[in-house]
Order: sequence, then structure tokens, then C-alpha cells
Amino acid sequence: MLQTVWVSPPGSCALQESKSHHQGKKRCWKCRLVRTIIQHPCRRHAPKHSRKERMLRKFQICLCFCFVSGILYEISLLSSSVFSYLPMSQHYLTPEQVLNLGKSIIFLETTERLEPPPLVSCSVESAARIYQDRPIILFMRGLSNETALDMNTSYAAFSLLSSMKNVFIFPLQMETVFQETPLLQWYNQVVPEQEKNWVHVSSDASRLALIWKYGGIYMDTDVISIRPIPQESFLAAQKSRFSSNGIFGFPARHKFIWDCMENFVLKYNGNIWGNQGPFLMTRMLKTLCNLTDFQGTEDHSCQNISFLNPQRFYPIPYPAWGRYYQVWDKSPNFNHSYALHLWNFMNRNRKVVVAGSNTLAEKLYKTYCPTTYEDLIQNAKHRDLPGPEDME
Repeated sequence: MLQTVWVSPPGSCALQESKSHHQGKKRCWKCRLVRTIIQHPCRRHAPKHSRKERMLRKFQICLCFCFVSGILYEISLLSSSVFSYLPMSQHYLTPEQVLNLGKSIIFLETTERLEPPPLVSCSVESAARIYQDRPIILFMRGLSNETALDMNTSYAAFSLLSSMKNVFIFPLQMETVFQETPLLQWYNQVVPEQEKNWVHVSSDASRLALIWKYGGIYMDTDVISIRPIPQESFLAAQKSRFSSNGIFGFPARHKFIWDCMENFVLKYNGNIWGNQGPFLMTRMLKTLCNLTDFQGTEDHSCQNISFLNPQRFYPIPYPAWGRYYQVWDKSPNFNHSYALHLWNFMNRNRKVVVAGSNTLAEKLYKTYCPTTYEDLIQNAKHRDLPGPEDME
């Protein structure tokens, strides 16, 4: 049990002890307080206390109450109540302070672009709405500490996302992220300009390091959240016997993620797309588990790692990715899904959500990221307004 000790100035108590008998009765108040706090006050047969002693006991109770209240307040910082106090100081928190709150949802943007497109905005917003008690963090390679300070006034999407109490946007500083991991040596040796798939490879590495250090869930920026994921340690099956790395979650310092980072370096080949991504996750999972085909909508589990059914995130498989941008006679309910991966790598931004198109993607925007959808409508209206040259 923790005890509080107040120390009086050196020698003050000794001087009090050396005075007359009458003064001895009026002992140093601070010394008495020290004894009162340190010693156990409640003895069953203790004599009746003086008025001052009773007052000191009441003061001690107040101190204990304040101490317990402080502990409860610290605990509350890990709950949803923390976000009701953050908007004023939100942009002054460091990534470590936010990540240390625990159970973050992490997104990465490893290109240099500074304006998140609507799909990125929708992914972050949907996560913020589904996981209201957790920090939602978007790391952006194109940001610097200077641009991060005034990003709200520069880019509309920043203003939209940062207005949400649990959303944080930080610069992605890879050398810092890779510290104390096997990936630092690789990062110091690799030449990004010579890497064919650097945007993807650097993202594959960063997500592993961040989840290993801080724990939580990583999601690609084309994943729309529709309900909470109940598992803490999980990989997402893209199909039977094959794991995605577009969404996964683990506690901090999990051995599986450390082993993945070591294998990332040992088997590194930047010329093969996905070698450090889904192929890495699959080959590492196979070292632990005897993977079998999924039957129905059941999940698999091995070594305390849940291998989640493709229906959880990939009910529309990648060969059929275009169906998200088509009009459905009857929209699917996705009752077995936690989130939906819209396959932007396959799309390559060719197809976008258009207001009024009635596509499946538009309906998802309306339901799970309504603020992004409203912004999409407003931008469409501005584009349709006649310009000065049209008024002539």
C-alpha cells in the first residue's frame, strides 16, 4: 500500500522536542502529521483522542479520498470518457501519449499526399464511429511536425477527421517507428528510390512495428468498419489457407508479430509484391498451424490466434471488387462481417463514390461515414456551380 510522507524542514522537530514541558505538549504540527499518516490510526483500544488528533484523522481521510479519486481518474483516462476532454488539447498530444492509451486502431498513408481522399476519410470515420472508446490514428508519410500544427486550415479532410474526438493525425516517422525492432537494420540499408514497391513495402513494415510496440488493430485505408471486432489476437483470412495483412490485431509485444518482423528481414524481396505482406503473414501462420479450408462461417483458432473467416472482412472477394461500385437490386446485409475491404489496390482509384449513383459503395458511405458522405455531396455541388467564365 502506498503511503504519503510530508517532510518538515531539517531541525524544526528537534528544536520543538528540546523546549519546556509545556511546549512539549504543543509538539511540531508537521511531525505529528507525519506520525499520524504513517502509523495505523485505528487501534481497537486506543484512548480518547484530543480535538486536534480527531481533526488530523479527518484530514487523513480527506487525503486518502483524494488519493483514491486520483487513481480512479487515471483509470478513467483509458475509457471512453477520455475523449470528452481531448478536443482542446488533442493536437498537442504526441503519438506515444495516444498510443499508450491502449487498443488503438491504426491507419497508414505511406504516399506523400496530404489530402486524404474520400475512401480514406470514410475508413477512418467509420472506425471512429464503431470504436468510440478507442483512439483512431492516421499516420501520414507526407506530414511533417510543422504541417501537422496547421493542418486543419490547409486541408478539408483534416478538418473533417480531426473534428472527431477520438481521431488523431500524426506524421509517420519510420526511423522512429522501427527503433528497437529487427526492421531498423533493414531500413538503414534499403534504398527507397531503388525499390519497386516502396509504398507497399514501407507500409507492411510500419504496421508490424507499430502493432508490436503498442498493440491494437491495424486497418488498410480502404476498410469500412461496420461493427466491432471481438477478438484481440487475430488474422483475417482472405480465402481458405491464405491470410491478408490488410487488417489484423494483437496485444503489444506479441511473439507472432516479432517473428514476422524477423522473417520480413530474413526473406526480404522488394521486387515481389506482397512478399512482406499477405505472403509473410501466411507463411508465418503456417509455421504454427495446420491450415484447413473454411466450412460455412466458422472461424479457426491456433496457438491463441484467431484466423477469421473470409466473410468477416472479404465477403466480396478481390476478383469481384467492382461489385462495390455497382447498383444492387437488393443490398446484402453483411451480417457475418465486421468490416468491408473495398480493394482499392485493384481499383487504383478508377471508380469512386458518386452522390446519387445508388451503388453499394454509396450506401455504405451513407450508413457508416455520413460526415464524409455529406462532404462528398457538398464538393459535388461546388463543382456544379457555374464559374465566372460561365457567367459571361
